[in-house]
Amino acid sequence: MYIDIQGLTKKFKRGEQTLMVLDNISLTINQGEFICLLGPSGCGKTTLLNILAGFENASEGSVLIDGEVVSTPTSRYVTIFQNYGLLPWRNVRHNVELGLEGKKISKSKRKEIAEKYICLVGLDKFANSNPAQLSGGMQQRVAIARALAVSPDIIFMDEPFGALDAMTRMKMQDEILEIKRSQNKTIIFVTHDIDEAVYLADRIIVFSPNPGRIKEIIQVQLKFPRDRNGYDFIRIRDKVFSLFDIH
Repeated sequence: MYIDIQGLTKKFKRGEQTLMVLDNISLTINQGEFICLLGPSGCGKTTLLNILAGFENASEGSVLIDGEVVSTPTSRYVTIFQNYGLLPWRNVRHNVELGLEGKKISKSKRKEIAEKYICLVGLDKFANSNPAQLSGGMQQRVAIARALAVSPDIIFMDEPFGALDAMTRMKMQDEILEIKRSQNKTIIFVTHDIDEAVYLADRIIVFSPNPGRIKEIIQVQLKFPRDRNGYDFIRIRDKVFSLFDIH
């Protein structure tokens, strides 16, 4: 096991009340897996991601990554958010270089690394453009290139394609799968979109809300590239859909 979550519970104080967001989450994740955390709003998916990334602490239980207790964020694992988080006054290359600036790397080497990952996400013609000159999908590619530039072991993604139009979203899904394949990264991906989860994941962790608990773990044993209209895809999608109480 690479990521080991045992008995994780998260509570928040709200005035005199204690709100339990996550209740007794236990899960192990192997190196190189693509895991989707799937569930309705309020089921604690993002809270769990934030705990795994070191942004928040659990109230109870433990999180170990590669045998080490998670307590603070490190460059070994990075998080990509829905809002991209690009600095508007920096061009694409300088945004991608951002995570490298605290390391003992020469300016020329930073540029070389940044250009490698800018090319990987297909933005080599836009290296000198500012974020305002890019579409939403292109900005998200910059955020992915910036994350990859620091050579993380794990990429946490919090609904990264949620703000994109349908066609761009599908294209970005294919791109992140190709990056995962070529870079052999472990990816933990938060979504509330069932089709997206079935298309991307090796395993789907389905959450129930109030408080967040693991309802079921679905193994997605489909070869890539996956046919969204294929019988097996639809069968798994319908199985996941049936886990939600939708009337």
